[in-house]
Parts: sequence; structure tokens; C-alpha cells
Amino acid sequence: MGTMDSSRAGDGRSTAGPAAPPSGLLDLLSVAAVVLNTTGQVVFWSPKAEELFGYTAAEALGQYAAPLTVHEEHRDEVIKLFAEVMESGTDWAGAFPIRHKDGSTRLVEFRNMRLLDDLGDTYVLGLAADQAAVERVERDAALAMRLVSQSPVGLAILDPDLRYLAVNPALERITGQSAAERLGRPVGEVLTFLDTDPEARLRRVLETGESVVDRDIVCRPPADPDHEHAWSVSYYRLEDSGGRVLGLAYSVIDVTERHRANAEAAQARQRLALIARASASVGTTLDLETTARELADVVVPVLADVAAVDVLDSALEGRTAPHEGPAFFRALAVSAADSTEAVSAADPPGGAARYDSDRLITQCVRTRQPVLVPHTTRGDLERIARHGEAAALLAAAGVHSYLAVPLVARGEVLGALDLKRTRNPTPFDDDDAFLACELAARAAVCIDNARGYQTQRHAALTLQRSLLPEPPSHLPGLEVACRYQPAGATSEIGGDWFDAIPLRGDKTALVVGDVMGSGINAAATMGQLRTAARAFAELDLAPAEALRHLDHLTEGIEQTIATCIYCVYDPHQGQCRICLAGHLPPALMRAGHAAQLLDLPTGAPLGVGGVPFEATTIDFHPGDELALYTDGLVESRSAPIDSRLDALLDALTATRGHDPERTCDRILEILRPPGGEDDVALLIARAHS
Repeated sequence: MGTMDSSRAGDGRSTAGPAAPPSGLLDLLSVAAVVLNTTGQVVFWSPKAEELFGYTAAEALGQYAAPLTVHEEHRDEVIKLFAEVMESGTDWAGAFPIRHKDGSTRLVEFRNMRLLDDLGDTYVLGLAADQAAVERVERDAALAMRLVSQSPVGLAILDPDLRYLAVNPALERITGQSAAERLGRPVGEVLTFLDTDPEARLRRVLETGESVVDRDIVCRPPADPDHEHAWSVSYYRLEDSGGRVLGLAYSVIDVTERHRANAEAAQARQRLALIARASASVGTTLDLETTARELADVVVPVLADVAAVDVLDSALEGRTAPHEGPAFFRALAVSAADSTEAVSAADPPGGAARYDSDRLITQCVRTRQPVLVPHTTRGDLERIARHGEAAALLAAAGVHSYLAVPLVARGEVLGALDLKRTRNPTPFDDDDAFLACELAARAAVCIDNARGYQTQRHAALTLQRSLLPEPPSHLPGLEVACRYQPAGATSEIGGDWFDAIPLRGDKTALVVGDVMGSGINAAATMGQLRTAARAFAELDLAPAEALRHLDHLTEGIEQTIATCIYCVYDPHQGQCRICLAGHLPPALMRAGHAAQLLDLPTGAPLGVGGVPFEATTIDFHPGDELALYTDGLVESRSAPIDSRLDALLDALTATRGHDPERTCDRILEILRPPGGEDDVALLIARAHS
């Protein structure tokens, strides 16, 4: 413990003056002063002497001190000591029993010394205090010193200028700052690592005398800047027995273990909540980019300030990744707590990026192990970024910690989850790596599923589009526009088709169909039915006969059910013969009239078998329009079919007279939201002269 001098400031300048208030220590000791002449007579007698010995000044002055205050058996010894002090001038100190006026005996501490006045006369000054009082003060001081030096509570004493006067060993251990670093310095220069201004709070306690008790402080002291420490701090003003302000003391109790236990418990709850949230929010669709974005979003800002999901190009293409050389990634998602240079340094979503073999993300996917860099250096940033410019942006963004974990599903490495910290001062640790691996493992399965479905979707869509015809550029007396839109979900691709087939005699067959089911199988079945429909049309079969043959054909295709509408338009007769096989009725638009659904025999879907088909003939003159469509255009989980059909008729009425191509686009824009639940085939035919 450092020493404290109440009369001197920390810079060494004396603050005591003529008007400085006295210390209360002498009052505690109740020191008496007695002066004897050379013969041992009392010539001066202080008020404290009256309290100690019991005699008033009038009773004591002029009396010989030995007979007055000492028992007879001790007088010779006292006289001898008195003579030695007078002759040698050597001070004497010690404890001696004295006789009180009331006859009792008391043990008194003495300090005797020889005095000399300006006339050359010699005297003896005796300073005396009750030994019990002296021992009490000494005991209290020793106890206080022992408690301060051995206390597990950190203690500091500051002077009125808030400069350090004393620091105990416990405070040195708690803060990691030695007493030498503190003594004589203002508190504002020492406690710079605190987020708040301690000097203002201490000054308020010093001025008001109102103590602050058990104030919690969380900080990162200089001795351990990587970890949070928690202290319970109390501030007290120091005063002597007379009320004089001596300075200020504060105590520090280290509650870091309790704080960390609470923080770990809260962190454990937070991580469990993060895993639960990731399980619920990652993989909600079979879209690869959406799944990657969900993963990036769920880890920011709880686990990282910046997150990127990068998938190997080889994984997207179904190839095996090379075991050496550079790695080629495709960024699928980037998420950040705020807009920083770290986002600019990341590869933009959708773009391809080449990372050399010495890059940390390449190391991560090659070893299939997490790569953890708690404290990044400039050299580390060069190995994190793809090039030097990106490394400079990472440094400018304040990236100080890095973590990459592999995305592995079903034994195949798909890519990596790339995490960085900028605002969060805590470096990544092994617990963070474990959590990131758990999240990556769960998300990788979702990404793999999305990748598989995307591959299947691409194959089904390619097959579907390859099987759909291009409408003939010229059809006698007829203008035709067609559209096909796949469903938003992979599994819904493949069942719908349209066709416009030139026939003999300037006639045209118009066909729209929908195979129940989805995926590649539905697309393949659709291809067979479309090809057969073309063949039957070439035979110039009537619509009902053509559907009967298609129905018979489905008996050879396992578990096939399809709806179909088959029309034959004859421009010379101005008629259209229409036959339905379980399909929604077409919409007819005539000049000057609102669009309406034709009331036709519905028939049974293809594949049911044994149900006859019935055709209906309608007039179809120049300017009339006919809309054929599949149920994906009007069916919705959020609205009844009748209201959706009404919406179709309203849209057709509003676009009547427009170019059929433009009408198709407008109808899809109105009725078909992005990512619809089913695929759609739409054909609009307009008769002209």
C-alpha cells in the first residue's frame, strides 16, 4: 500500500498553510504535556494532563512531579531517569505506571526530552498518553493496514485533486495496473479504458459526500483487452473526525466470473434461439439463392457483422472439385449489419470468383475444416480477400476477426460460410466456430436440396420448352399468340402445353392441355400427348374423335390423367368446333361485347376412359377472339375459382382489340403473380378476313 500524506498533493507541492485545519489524531490520543524544572518541580501543566492525572493546574504547578504522580516504590527509578535526561540530553520513551489523583494506577506512554530556553535554563518536557488509548490507535491502524493489504477487494485512495495516493495489491491484480502506474497521477489519465467518464462521478461524490455503492462496470482493461471484465465499484468521501475532507476512496470487487457465467448462460440461450430460428427460416423454399440469403441473414448480427455464402462452381455444375490449384466460387448471398467497406469487398451475389490456393476460403473447402483467425493482421486480410484492393477495403471496414466454415452435405463439400466481425469487438472463438459449423451443416442440406431441385427444374424446363412448338408464322384467317410460364416451385414444371396446327383446307387446330403431375415425368408425358395430338390433327379427325384417340392412347401411359381443349377453326365457314376433355371452358370475345365463358359440355379428362366426348360448333367471324388457357392461370389458394374467372373475363374485356401478343402479356401480368403455384399455358386466337 502506498503512503498517504494529508498535507501534500500528488505533485509534491505543500497544501498545508497557517489556516489549515488540524488533524484529529492527537485528539484521539489525548496527549498531555508537562514541563519540569531542574529540581523536578512542575512549571507547566496542560489541560490534557489534568484529564490524564486528575490534578488541576493549580494543584500541580510548583509541586514535585515524582511524589505527585508516581507510586513510592517507583520514585527512585523515575528520579534516576529524570537525572539521565537532564545530564545527557538523550530522549527517553517508554511506558510507566502512574498514580491518578483518585488513587488508581494507570499505564502511561511517556516521551521525555530536555529543553533549553534563551537564558540557558534547562527543563524537561514530558508528553504522556494513556497506553490503552495508544494501543487502541496502533491496533486500529495495524488492522486497517492489514485489511487493506490483504483484502480481496481492490482499494484506492485519492486526494482532493483526485490524484492517486494509495493502491492496494488487490486493485493491482484486478485492473492489471501496478501502483507505480497510478500513484501521483489523476484518475482521468489512468482509467482511460472505461466507456464512461469516472472523474465527473468521483468529483460529484467528493463535493456532495453522497456515496455510490455497488455500481456495475463492464470494461476491457489494458491487461486483458480481448475479454470483458465486470466490477462492482463503490465510491466514498474520506473525512477525519472533525469533518475535514481528506480525499476520496473507492473499492472494486471483481465479479467477472459471475458476469461471465450470466453472459455464457445468455449466450447459450441466444445460440439455441439462433439454431431454432435457422431451422425455421433457412430452407423455406427450393430456390438456391433464397436459401443462401436466408442463411446469411440469420447469422447477422448475432454471430457476425458480415456474412457471405459462397458455393463452388463445380458443385453447381455437378462436377468434382479439384484437390489443388485455385478454387472457383459463385457468391449466392451477402448480408451485413450495416453498409461497410466489407460489403464492397465481398463478391457480388451471382458473380463468379477465383480464389488462389493460398486463400483461407480455399483452405476451408479443401480441408473441410473451419478456418478461425481470432485477430486478423494485414497479412491475414490479404489471404481472406480475393485481391489486394478487396483486402484494403476489409482493413478500412475494421475487420478484426474472421471465421470460415465449410458447407458439407451428404459427404460433398458445396462451398463455405464466410464470417467477419467489424463492430462486434469480441474475436471469434472455438464456441463460435462450433455454432457456425452447426448452422452450416443444417443449411448445407437445404442448399443441396435446392441445388438438386434447381438441376431438376432446369432439366424439366429445358425438356418442356423443347417440346413446345413455335406457332406457325402464317395461319389462314387466324392470328395466334401463345405463352408458357413455369411455376415458381421446381416440382410444378412440366405438364402444360399449347399448339397451333395448320390443317388441310386452310383450317387450323388449336390445342391446349394440362397433364396432371409435375416434373420431368409430366413433361415427357406432355410431349407424347402433344405429338399424338399433332398426328391425329394431320389425319383431319374431328375434335371429339381426336380426343377419343388421345384418351385411348393414355391407357398405355402409366397413371396419366390430363385435361385438354381441342378446337378446329374453318375460316371459310366462319365456324369453330370445340371439344373439352375435363378442361376449363374457353373465353370468347366479340366486338362490342364483354368477354364471356362458353357454356360447353365439360367431358371427362383424358385417362378416365369410357366417357364419350361431345363437340360444339360456334360462329367465329373476323374480329372475334378466343382465349384458351390452363387452370394455373385462374386457380389460386387465396381466392375462389369463380372470382378468378371473373377477373380473367374483366382483363380480356379490357384488352379486347389489342394485339394478341400484347394481350397475352397483359393477361399474365394481371392474373399471374411471380412465382405462381402452377405452370400456365395461354393461347389467344383472333379471326381476321
